[in-house]
Amino acid sequence: MMMLVDCSRCHTPLQLPPGARSIRCTVCHAVTLIAVPPPTQPHSQYMPPSSSFQYYPHPPPPLPYGVAPSPGYHIPSVHGKKRALICGVSYKYTEDELKGCFNDARCMKFLLVSRFKFPESSILLLTEEESDPYRRPTRQNMINAMRWLVQGCQPGDSLVFHFSGHGSQKRNLTGDEIDGFDETLCPVDYKTDGQIVDDEINDIIVRPLPPGAKLHAIIDACHSGTVLDLPFLCRMDRTGKYSWEDHRPRSGRWKGTSGGEVFSFSGCDDNQTSADTSALSKVTSTGAMTYSFIEAIERGHGGTYGSMLNAMRSTINNSTSGSSEIFGRPWGGDLVSSLLTMLLEGGSLASRIRQEPQLTSDQMFDVYKKPFSL
Repeated sequence: MMMLVDCSRCHTPLQLPPGARSIRCTVCHAVTLIAVPPPTQPHSQYMPPSSSFQYYPHPPPPLPYGVAPSPGYHIPSVHGKKRALICGVSYKYTEDELKGCFNDARCMKFLLVSRFKFPESSILLLTEEESDPYRRPTRQNMINAMRWLVQGCQPGDSLVFHFSGHGSQKRNLTGDEIDGFDETLCPVDYKTDGQIVDDEINDIIVRPLPPGAKLHAIIDACHSGTVLDLPFLCRMDRTGKYSWEDHRPRSGRWKGTSGGEVFSFSGCDDNQTSADTSALSKVTSTGAMTYSFIEAIERGHGGTYGSMLNAMRSTINNSTSGSSEIFGRPWGGDLVSSLLTMLLEGGSLASRIRQEPQLTSDQMFDVYKKPFSL
């Protein structure tokens, strides 16, 4: 009988014939040496590892993961209580270039690992800085990675999707959008391969979420208020008073989960734009929304969803007036501020920020009573 061993390079499970001393991986072609021929065992004692890469709810696509991985390529486990997908798209060497998106991605990963104890092995990072072509934030890679995020999701799992880059809108032709427009995210190849529409995002990472599972999306992009197409939007004024708006499609189609919970913090309303600025960090360019989200947690305002949203709005509003709370405060020993110091890249000129963070959800709740946690 055959037993399973992991490839020494890409960790793909391989069937080892009895008595074999080595085996070549059909995926990355690496040779894995077996020091001592293992004894044959009944197949029932060897189960495939949880890192086998199949997307939910669709059958495995031919690309990109597991087909032609580069040396050292490793697929994060699809199981585990905490996992995250982080996308930072800078559109380098184009007229659309942004300065802070890679910094946003790095800072968000640092926050998840340091503050919320996400295993690094269960965080998938897509940026243009990655040498592996399958970890670049292309349309196909992002869609496949979103499928990975929810694949095998179980009760008690906590998932995070962070995107920093350009967002846009497209005319909605189905009548499902109150304002007549679909919201979109722009991958690095959006001009050739297209944008990712809110309906697609909802189908992939929202609707499959089972009871007991939780997903938080942090979207730092223009026109991103309802980019997950969630049924309800929390509208909060400058005094902190809030009300829920019903954004369910007129067709009656359900845009929520299969029983799980989804919350999305967005950088602005659907008709607003977001800022890429150095006015907040004072040392390098960041997305205003990503910075204010991290700042709220670092300053101890992450108790409830309402306190989070209020703190984020305060950070962004104070930046427009040059408040000493933003421009004059000492950095101290904050975890994220120390990371920002390491990310010095000659940030862009400070700009006035005109955006209002939004919260959308698959349910309505008291934002000042419901505890926030990743």
